[in-house]
Amino acid sequence: MSKSTHYSEWRYSAFDRAMEEKEQSIGGPHFVGKKDELIEAKRSFKTLEGRDILIIYHQGVFYAMDSYCYHAGGMLQNGDIEEIDGKMCIICPTHKYKISLAKGECLYKGINPREKLPVPRWYSKGVKQRIHTVTETKGDVYVKLSEETSWIESDYYQGEKGKVERAKAEAAEKKTS
Repeated sequence: MSKSTHYSEWRYSAFDRAMEEKEQSIGGPHFVGKKDELIEAKRSFKTLEGRDILIIYHQGVFYAMDSYCYHAGGMLQNGDIEEIDGKMCIICPTHKYKISLAKGECLYKGINPREKLPVPRWYSKGVKQRIHTVTETKGDVYVKLSEETSWIESDYYQGEKGKVERAKAEAAEKKTS
């Protein structure tokens, strides 16, 4: 391959990417990074269409979810990941809420008082965290924002109002620390 051919292919590729990014500004899928870079980072924060998204690479799988915990707006980016009841979950570092990476379901441990001998087990509070679709093509990773139209509790902490509420919650946490 000649130097000029290589340059024109690179230039065409860069031009194509710029055009794709313009075309996908609404609706996606949105280019969020190179696979190798995202794997190395393990967790990446991106803002797509005004929505703050956390992209996680864990045990060979990419996940994407709203970046702030549905409960009080805690930064999930700093949470530990554990397997809970057969599901990979991120643990909110603020209040220890457990959220499944695959579905955004909140899990809690409790007992059923109707059982003769109540035994603690894991229960679901349902989907609380909005999850987004991640795809990978030729080393490029894309996120398509959720098209679920019903309200999901993590929606509260997105946008301008969410920023104000997150700041209030953070200030309150600092006062109690």
